[in-house]
Amino acid sequence: MAEQSPQDRICVAMTGASGAAYGMRLVEVLLTAGIQVYLLISDAARVVCKEELGLDLPEKPEGVTRFLNTRFGTEPGLLSVYAPHDWYSPVASGSNAPRAMVICPCSGGTLAAIAHGLSDNLTERAADVMLKEGRKLVLVPRESPVSTIHLENMLSLARMGVRILPASPGFYHRPQRIEDLVDFMVARVLDQIGVPNQIGRRWGE
Repeated sequence: MAEQSPQDRICVAMTGASGAAYGMRLVEVLLTAGIQVYLLISDAARVVCKEELGLDLPEKPEGVTRFLNTRFGTEPGLLSVYAPHDWYSPVASGSNAPRAMVICPCSGGTLAAIAHGLSDNLTERAADVMLKEGRKLVLVPRESPVSTIHLENMLSLARMGVRILPASPGFYHRPQRIEDLVDFMVARVLDQIGVPNQIGRRWGE
């Protein structure tokens, strides 16, 4: 397979917020579209994946890569999984940053860290890189109710150009399954990062 350019690369980070189904479905759709994915999964996200999806993800990045390649039937080389403190990952530097990054789901702690410029793990560092390089950063927080702190952090990031997409699916497409609600949000995320998709009915269709 030919080497991908930064325009073909998307970073997806999953943190410890509820809503693991959104992140997994996003990764699946991107890989199916032939887009190279850099996947960052926190330890808390692995716990949530087990509780919400019944997925017992391996601890090592290589094991997660094999697990998801098998699950999604992915072409080898499209998916790269990195450990929470792998500072040699491409997403840790602006010299090799991907075109866009999505944190889905995004915990309140991760939201706060990014808003205040912290870089204590690879997800936070990668987000900091996207901000300093002026590239697309999309956050999908899944918290309810939200505190004043959450709202102020969202406002601060929105003023920096970050797209905030709370995991609040609509119902005008008349969902029949939980998967329909998940796809509604994933489609909105894909729209924000410029990935064409037809995974759900749009308004007026």
